[in-house]
Amino acid sequence: MTSLQSPSARTTTRREPRRESELRQALGTRRPLVPTATLGGALAAAGPLLVCMAVAVVGWFLTDAGGHGTPSGALRVGALSWLAAHGSGVSIEGVRITAMPLGITLLCVWSAWRVGHRVGESISGHGPDADRIADGERDWTVPFAGGLFTVGYVLVGVLATTLASTIETMPSTGRVVLWSTLIAAGAGLPALARGSGRAAIWLPATPVAVRDTAVLVRAILRAWLAVALAALLVALVLDFSTAANIVSQLESDAGDIAMLSVLTLALLPNAALFSSAYLFGPGFTVGTGTLVSPGAVVLGPLPLFPLLAALPDGGPTPGWAGWLMVSPVLVAGLASALAHRSRPAVAWDQAAIRGCGGGLVAGLVLGLLTSLAGGAVGPGRMADVGPLQVDVLLHAMTGFGIGGLLGALAMTWWQRRGGDLARRGLRRIRPSR
Repeated sequence: MTSLQSPSARTTTRREPRRESELRQALGTRRPLVPTATLGGALAAAGPLLVCMAVAVVGWFLTDAGGHGTPSGALRVGALSWLAAHGSGVSIEGVRITAMPLGITLLCVWSAWRVGHRVGESISGHGPDADRIADGERDWTVPFAGGLFTVGYVLVGVLATTLASTIETMPSTGRVVLWSTLIAAGAGLPALARGSGRAAIWLPATPVAVRDTAVLVRAILRAWLAVALAALLVALVLDFSTAANIVSQLESDAGDIAMLSVLTLALLPNAALFSSAYLFGPGFTVGTGTLVSPGAVVLGPLPLFPLLAALPDGGPTPGWAGWLMVSPVLVAGLASALAHRSRPAVAWDQAAIRGCGGGLVAGLVLGLLTSLAGGAVGPGRMADVGPLQVDVLLHAMTGFGIGGLLGALAMTWWQRRGGDLARRGLRRIRPSR
């Protein structure tokens, strides 16, 4: 059937959907910056907070069937767990608990990243265009939005502290503000830059050495934390009967076991950092006067918590336990070699500096993370629980620095050897004149 439209009309018809698509894209990337960024920060904080409160209410019904307490009390417990993940600390029956459940903290970091990325996409159309930036105009879109995002996150933290705190619990508002700022700025600001497309413009201007070092630091930390978590799970599986015995002594029903599992997941990152401290050599304490390390294990009375079944038996340690302290060098060396494999071969001194420098930075970051794993978890002797922070920091920087150096040099030698062999092969097959 012949079309009744003229060619110009058909062209106009084809352009209309394209214009509508471009209009929708423009509207989606130029949403109002101030309310979008501020509301995004508030949602990033409120999401995990609501999850914690919902889990607390469900746990209250599962464990108590509503026989004791009130729903508002369960909501307060959930809010206090969210605040504890922001370093607030909490008092329970006069006992100060300062340990942070890092599993919830990681959930908050993930929420700030995801929401920040969406906010970045929504405001990507703001600010000067490429031509105006080339003319020297500054682009403050991401810093301005990041500040508003942080303000929204902090406001939710302050509001949660005000509503959930009582004279008995006494969470610290100052520490909540500090950790809310660190999470919102540390995770939300990079997410805003990436979602808005600014990161793609800024990263090429970053020195190559800095980017390579950042890639190496991430590779070492990911590999090492995976090894530490695997060591924890292996120790727990090997002594699973002890964990089952602990659960039986608690006389737990299905609801209690479910909530105990949720609490274990919330503390799993803490336990992985404890395992990391053990593998490094200094070890950790589980109470005043105790020590768990490859060289010695001194334990005392412990609370009934299934995750503690992964602890080694007290007394003399087996001879092979000392060899575990070699694992940081091996892991860092392998991660460094793999990270350098995707990079072109560089001079020996550059490879040494990047490998050793990346290892030192990775050790410093791990030391800072380790300092967050411990704290007071109960009265009396349980006020001293955590890795030996300074010793772990020194061992991490030393082990990762040596491993990063050896891995970088080994991969540089391999790349140069492959290049030499290739050049020799070309000379052999090249016809003589």
